[in-house]
Amino acid sequence: MKLYKGLVDATVQAVMDIFVKNRQADRVVEVLLKSNKKWGARDRAFIAENTYEMVRWWRLIKYVSSIDKATDKDEFWTLFGAWQIIKPLHLKLETDNKLPEWEEFSRLNAEHVLELYAQALPIRKIAESIPDWIDQTGEEQLGNKWPSELHALNQPAPVVLRVNTLKSNIETVKQLLGAEDVETIDGVPDALVFKKRRNVFGSESFKDGFFEVQDAGSQLIAPFLDIKPGLSVIDACAGAGGKSLHLAALLQNSGSVLSMDIEENKLTELQRRAKRNGVTNLETMLITSEEIIHGLAGTADRLLLDVPCSGLGVLRRNPDSKWKLKTQFLETIRNVQWQILSTYCTMVKKGGKMVYATCSVLPSESEDQIARFMKKHGKEWKLLSQHRTSVANDGFDGFYMALLQKK
Repeated sequence: MKLYKGLVDATVQAVMDIFVKNRQADRVVEVLLKSNKKWGARDRAFIAENTYEMVRWWRLIKYVSSIDKATDKDEFWTLFGAWQIIKPLHLKLETDNKLPEWEEFSRLNAEHVLELYAQALPIRKIAESIPDWIDQTGEEQLGNKWPSELHALNQPAPVVLRVNTLKSNIETVKQLLGAEDVETIDGVPDALVFKKRRNVFGSESFKDGFFEVQDAGSQLIAPFLDIKPGLSVIDACAGAGGKSLHLAALLQNSGSVLSMDIEENKLTELQRRAKRNGVTNLETMLITSEEIIHGLAGTADRLLLDVPCSGLGVLRRNPDSKWKLKTQFLETIRNVQWQILSTYCTMVKKGGKMVYATCSVLPSESEDQIARFMKKHGKEWKLLSQHRTSVANDGFDGFYMALLQKK
């Protein structure tokens, strides 16, 4: 383990920006890596990996450092050093944990750090580095499945691609990216996963719209809607539109996709992505009031409601979100989910189908919402099927999806 002061300082600054200035981890890393053109691929990898590792294991690192709340740079250097001491043990790496004799690490006693690490291991919420309330909520709702899901949510996520069938096919993309570097995924027909992490956004095949980066669990949602060419489809919580683009591909550019959201900048990004993907059957619409929803009553053959949620199924991709989430947010977001589900469902034609989806591992945001909906609207709707992906069992992000049909 060879450390370079400039790279460590950059990492320390990134972690400070995330925890002191409350900035989003992915944005912080993106901006930082663009700030110094002299950094090579290995330098960038060091900064990105160590930043995300520290965010992921933040509670554990603070515990072994005996730092309750870090505010100044000296404390963040200490936290970085403590992570380097426990990292080989915690991530099971074949490397030493001896720090260079730099003044910035002078506060650290490696023996004491390792003693505290041994004390932390039997305490799940510290060893798995999760806030008390999330650990408690997970245990209450998932029971004995929670420890394995939580552990899996702390592993780095693989880079998964969805081949854009409007422009290419899986064999062509495999050859373009190097057939020996990617693998297919059983049950996810358009998915390729890299054997080793790789940045694909600069590649010509990405710029040409041959694929999108999209987790395998997420790729199951659009097909779950039972898409057939020629249908009119509404994606009512489209965001930047990964699933909208998938819907357009499944429709083979026939029929129509109406992508709706309450944030205009996300729809603008979707339009840009749709152009790159060669999508011609997609329109966007900004939701400015419930009147817009009422105006679309009975117009959709298919409706996708990929509702806002806690994001507890995608923590391995967004580890900083567990530190930003608050208990009251969970209650608020469940109310938002119910409002969307019970209001937006009116856009479906009689005989049409709807998918309600979340990227949460919690039943209270998922199965329980559908049970409540069926209790209230069972005369008008039929629940056809439900599916849940497990990070621990499938290796996919934690998604839930329910398919319903309007009678």
